[in-house]
Amino acid sequence: MINPFKSKKGLGRGLSSLIGDSNIKTSNDKISISSIIPNKNQPRKIFEKDALEELKNSIKERGVIQPVIVRKSDNQDDKFELIAGERRWQAAQLAGLHEVPVVIIEADNLKSLELAIIENVQRKDLNAVEEAESYKNLIENFGYDQEKVSKFIGKSRSHISNSLRLLSLPEKLIDMIRHQKISQGHAKILVGLENALFIGEKIVKKKLSVRQSENLVRLFKNGGKKIHKSKDSNVIATENELSNKIGMRVSVNNKRDNSGTLVIEYKDLDQLDRLINIIKKNY
Repeated sequence: MINPFKSKKGLGRGLSSLIGDSNIKTSNDKISISSIIPNKNQPRKIFEKDALEELKNSIKERGVIQPVIVRKSDNQDDKFELIAGERRWQAAQLAGLHEVPVVIIEADNLKSLELAIIENVQRKDLNAVEEAESYKNLIENFGYDQEKVSKFIGKSRSHISNSLRLLSLPEKLIDMIRHQKISQGHAKILVGLENALFIGEKIVKKKLSVRQSENLVRLFKNGGKKIHKSKDSNVIATENELSNKIGMRVSVNNKRDNSGTLVIEYKDLDQLDRLINIIKKNY
């Protein structure tokens, strides 16, 4: 029999290994949908309506192929708490089913959270904020550190660190990430910026790519000043010679087609009058 919880490559510990640490009561049972309650530690908060509708239609035709994972509720004797498979459970309700296949295991709060995180990470069901909040939950409430989360999930320490940093962004910006108005790639650029929300709104309004967003951030960091290439040494020599002759700052801006501008800066009206007189006298 194919193990429906077989882990995917690249992840630290899959569902199969985690379930192996628990006591499986039964794997071929069905229980009433109404006897199942949501997982209080469910990492996933947002369920897309269109995807849920597609799954509902599939369940109507084929039933629930992969069982949901549950444990006995610790505060309601006749209830089972979901550990993994909430989307299937919701879609089954929409499809009008009265029972769903389940795997019933014994699991404490930590094991329940670990299983829920692994399933969602394997399926890539979590948005960037939900993923970060899951790691934060492990760290703050279950004694994990970033290194332990890294090994458990099977992702690099830098990935965990960058993920957690997203939660330092303004709440409005976090909500934009949560609802996929901006991507995780965009969000990483905004971390640590004082004007992160302002730039984030610009990104959404102008529909900027990640690279365009990087250029926008770079522009703000440079104070809106464009970076100019260094001038030709001959042009600089001419500027210095003219400045010494007339006692005013001179700037020569020569374009590729050899057209351009000559800018002379004067400090007061006396300098301006002297400059005008020189021009009139010689031309």
